Amino acid sequence: MIGRAREAETSDDAFWGEDRRRLRVPVSGSYVVDALVLAVVVLAFATIFGLALLWPHGSLGRSAQFGPIRTVGGVAESVKSVPCALSASHTCRVAQVKILDGPAKGRRTTLTTVAAVGSLDVSKGDRIRVYKNPVPAGSRPTAAYSFADFDRRGAMLWLGIGFVVLLLATGRVHGLRALVGLLASLLIVIKFIVPAILHGSSPFAVAIVGAFAVMLVMMPLSYGLGAKSLAAWLGTAISLLLAAGLAYAFAHVAHLSGASSDESVYLGASQSRLSLQGLLVAGMVIGALGVLVDLTVSQSSTVIALRRANPSLSFGGLFRGALEVGHDHIAATVATLVFAYAGAALPVLLIFSVGETSFADAVNGEAVADAAIAALVGSIGLIVSMPITTALAALLATRMSDKQLGPVSDHAHEH
Repeated sequence: MIGRAREAETSDDAFWGEDRRRLRVPVSGSYVVDALVLAVVVLAFATIFGLALLWPHGSLGRSAQFGPIRTVGGVAESVKSVPCALSASHTCRVAQVKILDGPAKGRRTTLTTVAAVGSLDVSKGDRIRVYKNPVPAGSRPTAAYSFADFDRRGAMLWLGIGFVVLLLATGRVHGLRALVGLLASLLIVIKFIVPAILHGSSPFAVAIVGAFAVMLVMMPLSYGLGAKSLAAWLGTAISLLLAAGLAYAFAHVAHLSGASSDESVYLGASQSRLSLQGLLVAGMVIGALGVLVDLTVSQSSTVIALRRANPSLSFGGLFRGALEVGHDHIAATVATLVFAYAGAALPVLLIFSVGETSFADAVNGEAVADAAIAALVGSIGLIVSMPITTALAALLATRMSDKQLGPVSDHAHEH
């Protein structure tokens, strides 16, 4: 009996020992891969928690001082220039306008606008937006409608259609996935980031959570699930947090108020709870996101392509090979970012030039300093993201099978 009991006990130990050994085996076959997957899962849950915590609830209070202006469409049927005292050039333009929508559809009215520069002048055949003038009790009659702006929706619609057609024609299924990811990302910006900031949440926190949510939605839709998305997600997250920290710190060190534009002044006047400095930092974070994703996905794709071309390459071989490509790509991407901000600040630079302001004073002006710090912060994030993402992708590529890496077609460089 004792011998049988010992035999059964030994048999149980052998059974459970095998089970315990099985439990210690990594899920993916590598502890490193499991750890990186776990890090993405933790960041994903933190992002979802942040969305739930910061999600705007209730209606947004509107400013009585800056109420919405309801416009209707119109078309200029005829335009003539007349002398007037409203303009410095002593010339006004009187347009006969036909209303195209709204309660007064089909009605004709007269608009008087001051002579403007170039394309800002209303010409015959132009589609415009007009708004009805309120008539306070006891006041003298005024023109029924006033000019609001040109109607640009048609131009944007046709340009958008051209973009979608070219994207689908060249990218096909991958282009469709990229388009869905882009639309989902814009939805996050419109439905979460903008309302959450206007409801009084910290723009800095909203920008970080929103950027992480964009990555969480866009990367799987655009690039699928696999080593590329995993390495790019982690590399973007790390470098974006660094860029956000630098933006927050140097906005305070450089005493940036965030009130360097008319739009900021308007927001500051209509939304008293809004931090303009926080809004400026949030803009820097969102602005850096796109170029960071571009670089991290490219580096991940390069590493995986090298691994497929030569499966015998070690971590060091993959890292060094992809780093050579990354050096060229980072130079081009940094230039793209810098010139994008320089283009945005170009009118301000021209104003300084006309006023014969010295270069030192021009750069010191907040409008230029905002763009310069944003470009530098984004560039530092880009530079850091390249080796980090390359190392993460190399770690994954040397520890994952071809099947785990994903289909070959998924690793093309798509944007």
